[in-house]
Amino acid sequence: MTGDTLRPLLSVGNIEVIYDHVILVLKGVSLVVPEGGVVALLGANGAGKSTTLKAISGLLRTERGEVTKGGIEFQGQAIHRQSPAEVVKHGIVQVMEGRHVFEHLTVEENLLTGAYTRRNGQAIRKDLDIVYHYFPRLTERKGFKAGYISGGEQQMVAIGRALMARPRLMLLDEPSMGLAPMLVKEIFDIVGRLNREEGVAVLLAEQNATMALQVAQHGYVMENGRIVLDGDAKTISQNEDIKEFYLGLTGVGQRKSYRDVKHYRRRKRWLS
Repeated sequence: MTGDTLRPLLSVGNIEVIYDHVILVLKGVSLVVPEGGVVALLGANGAGKSTTLKAISGLLRTERGEVTKGGIEFQGQAIHRQSPAEVVKHGIVQVMEGRHVFEHLTVEENLLTGAYTRRNGQAIRKDLDIVYHYFPRLTERKGFKAGYISGGEQQMVAIGRALMARPRLMLLDEPSMGLAPMLVKEIFDIVGRLNREEGVAVLLAEQNATMALQVAQHGYVMENGRIVLDGDAKTISQNEDIKEFYLGLTGVGQRKSYRDVKHYRRRKRWLS
């Protein structure tokens, strides 16, 4: 399964993003998320992953950013000029980097804020039960103030809150950030289950390439605001050249700094 073999749900076409009318951040970024697929957007910190997600969700405008060239389509409809509220109505929900929970509200109150536009109480309760099914730890914490639970549990709340909006596409921004390895694995396992069992498509922006490529079918690698290569997840995860040059991993799985590998001469065949 790749981004080319299934019908596109989301298409980002050659977009350019500028902040404050002068700062060019994204340069001709194109990617596709297929219906029911999981796509990984990989790259170092500052590569442009979060900006790409915000361009899709409409949150870019809140940070004085603008899509100045290209376009973004969801189910064939242009959305790059729409407000965040309009984008959510299409079924696109972004889970922000940094686990933005309402600390003074309980876990359950946080989850219910994800359904604020919905009116069917019975359906909302059913979806709340689904969230608790995928995140049983939240069942034990539902009466706790969200500011007093662990970082991993806050990430679960953030994803669960997004699920309450019944998304067609979830934009996940660095869900592994600041979490212990066991919690990272748990979060990614649940993301994979949500995709398989609930049919939620996912665009996953991550620095942890190893974990992201385990749940994704297709991957894109960003560097300095550009997509430098893309391919099926298996190809990206197994090829030693790609791991060394673009993901900063040596053949024995050790992490190298991104700066250390950037000076290598790129092999143009991976960009063709």
